[in-house]
Amino acid sequence: MAANPNLDALAEAGVSVWLDDLNRPMITEGKLQSLLDEKGVVGVTTNPTIFATALSEGEAYNDQVAELAKGGADVEEAVFAITTEDVRNACDVLRPVFDRTDGADGRVSIEVDPRMAKDTAATADMAKKLWTTVDRPNVMIKIPATVEGLPAIAEAISEGINVNVTLIFSLDRYRGVMNAYLTGLEQAREKGVDLSTIHSVASFFVSRVDGEIDKRLEKIGTPEALELRGKAGVANARLAYQAYEEVFSTPRWANLADDGAHKQRPLWASTGVKNPDYPDTMYVVDLVAPNTVNTMPGKTLDAVADHGQVRGDAVTGEYESAKAVLDDLERVGVSYGDVVEFLEKDGLDKFDKSWAELLETVQGELSKAATA
Repeated sequence: MAANPNLDALAEAGVSVWLDDLNRPMITEGKLQSLLDEKGVVGVTTNPTIFATALSEGEAYNDQVAELAKGGADVEEAVFAITTEDVRNACDVLRPVFDRTDGADGRVSIEVDPRMAKDTAATADMAKKLWTTVDRPNVMIKIPATVEGLPAIAEAISEGINVNVTLIFSLDRYRGVMNAYLTGLEQAREKGVDLSTIHSVASFFVSRVDGEIDKRLEKIGTPEALELRGKAGVANARLAYQAYEEVFSTPRWANLADDGAHKQRPLWASTGVKNPDYPDTMYVVDLVAPNTVNTMPGKTLDAVADHGQVRGDAVTGEYESAKAVLDDLERVGVSYGDVVEFLEKDGLDKFDKSWAELLETVQGELSKAATA
């Protein structure tokens, strides 16, 4: 438990608090351990943006970059070596949490190269490479929930690889993700893999939905449209939890559970508030539900610790009102299908840009080290 009543209340309500941030000084200077001890953090997620920021700040990576440059590593090899080392070391910090929770938490996520998001085979191969290179049972490999990513998710699960499915915006795609997970478990069982060793989360994005829909509502500009601002992200996530409850109460799931399988937990991602007019804890306190994960940037974690009003389960009694929000959006002229399609493409574009920035940063550091 955390030494904070608000974060303790989250844990008691069944929410695992993960941090959406990682850099080498956090590990080496003990900040990550402090977050575990003082704020009840029980997991970490990373993405290309986080690594690009970490690499561009400070000197924590200089020695490793110099060594890689001396060994003749190219930029792709260097990025792989740097990011997997950070994740491996963070896994070691979180290993006691992993052991204490029987593998549910104590997780650190690392993402496949986002440029592979439309290539099933390349994604599956990269997931296996990351899994064997980090070589820690508490690593999770992040695979984007593109149409091409779904079979790669099933393949990774079938190999006993723990997967964090990322970049989920739509309810239909989320159902596809859960189906891929169950398919992977069924294939794993056929291969003789112990299902009790496999854990997965499905990262459903929240604030980006409001960001895009709010823009469209403001363009429409009617009082009815403006009244719907800031409601779609939470409503969409609540309906995702309803889908989760449905899928993990089917005979198909029960058959897998009998063989030791774990439910794929919903993970609320993109939970930092983009609009300063909204309460800075809304994507945490309004999405409290059993057996979920909330991965928060540090600023949101601090806000919840300071003034988060945790009121227990804020999801399972709200399905009708959540559906009404999505119906109202269609009524005023906002197409849900168009929004979620745009957000997936935009999300992939942003990850590609961050990856390019990461490669550029590391290339610059390699070049400097080679001439030093």
